[in-house]
Amino acid sequence: MPLGLIWNTGIVSKRYVFAVVTGLVIAAFALCAGLPASRALASARQSDAWRQWGGPSRNFVVDAAPLADAWPEDGPAQVWRRPLGDGHSSILVENGRLYTMYRPAPKGAGPWAGEEAVVALDEATGKTVWEYHYPARPLAFRFGAGPYSTPLIVGRRLFALGTNNQLHALDTQTGAVLWFHDLVKEFGALETLIRPAVKAGMSASPLAFRDTVIVPAGGPGQSVMAFRQDSGEVVWRSGDFNVSQASPILIDVDGEIQLVVFGGLDVNGLDPVTGRVLWSHPHDTSGDMNISTPLWTEGNLLFVSSAYNGGSRMIRLIRDDGRTRSEERWFTNQLRLHIGNALRIDNAIIGSNGDFGPSFITALDVSTGERLWQDRSFARAQFLQTGDTLIILDEDGTLGLARASRKGLEVLARSEILSNVAWTIPTLVGTSLYARDRREIVKIDLPTP
Repeated sequence: MPLGLIWNTGIVSKRYVFAVVTGLVIAAFALCAGLPASRALASARQSDAWRQWGGPSRNFVVDAAPLADAWPEDGPAQVWRRPLGDGHSSILVENGRLYTMYRPAPKGAGPWAGEEAVVALDEATGKTVWEYHYPARPLAFRFGAGPYSTPLIVGRRLFALGTNNQLHALDTQTGAVLWFHDLVKEFGALETLIRPAVKAGMSASPLAFRDTVIVPAGGPGQSVMAFRQDSGEVVWRSGDFNVSQASPILIDVDGEIQLVVFGGLDVNGLDPVTGRVLWSHPHDTSGDMNISTPLWTEGNLLFVSSAYNGGSRMIRLIRDDGRTRSEERWFTNQLRLHIGNALRIDNAIIGSNGDFGPSFITALDVSTGERLWQDRSFARAQFLQTGDTLIILDEDGTLGLARASRKGLEVLARSEILSNVAWTIPTLVGTSLYARDRREIVKIDLPTP
């Protein structure tokens, strides 16, 4: 069928047509240049990667290939599946490799091994390329063992923060150690949070800013620390607030880049160059268990949420005379994010409400915090957004395809892909989805239109 007719009849999206045309142009160029078209296309796709927690923009939104609105009766195609040890780290993708962290099976007595591993896998087959193991003392793992954080890739360096607050810089190609800091032994940082009843260790994922890597550390005057990426040298340390399990993000407040760190009792804004604390806004919950990554969204609005006795806050950041102040727009306990993430879709915040017990996908009005709807199609879930489509993975291992609006959730497809507790958000690059639970990792090929 001619491309113009496809365009005009709406059989596929214009973005899909653009991708087809782009592919044809690249292939033609490759033939003229004497290169295999597959090699040229692979080169054009090198920017398709997932190098940090939350994806390309650290907000769980990705510009992937158009996806079909329906799946085969037996679900999307499984490319490969293999065992992987315990842990909750999500999966990075770059240049034909996957990277994640896990805790191996114990070799002797006791339920947990005394080590963790950073692993590189072949993206096409799932086979191990390299592994790096290091000692990691088991902590209170009654709700699942660490490692919990997700590594970070910058150039040829991979930064991994372990359960015991150990920061490694590894070579992405070989797994060789470039530098290492035990933040607890060297700097007096925290191995666990201060107030939780179950002290399971640290889970915040490293963040890159310019030539530094930033991590929540904990301890007097060093709630947050920044290190040089090339040498591991300390650049700054700052803050006297309790740290939490949430991963930090960078935001742009009217042209000023700020570092947002969700603490145990509050959410804080820092200067990522110097570490100076710029503002702080209260948000307390039981045991410093602020776990969900803050959501920065249109209108200088910062959304934070936590479970237990927490709730959700919408905070507006305002810059006046070179200073930033926070203004609370609303608070509600109608959405309490536990381990999951939030997305903004149109003028609604979408998340999975609840800690232990039943959990409902819930939508709140961005302007007022009013609950728009609840849906119980999935158990406690994690979310990715691509275009107007939601990828949902719930803790029972059910993968879903859906659309959400202010009116409700439309489930397009669903399939069981994992059989153990799945608290790790999946990764989507192109049409390839990578997911894991506490026992396995799987690559799924999602259907296209």
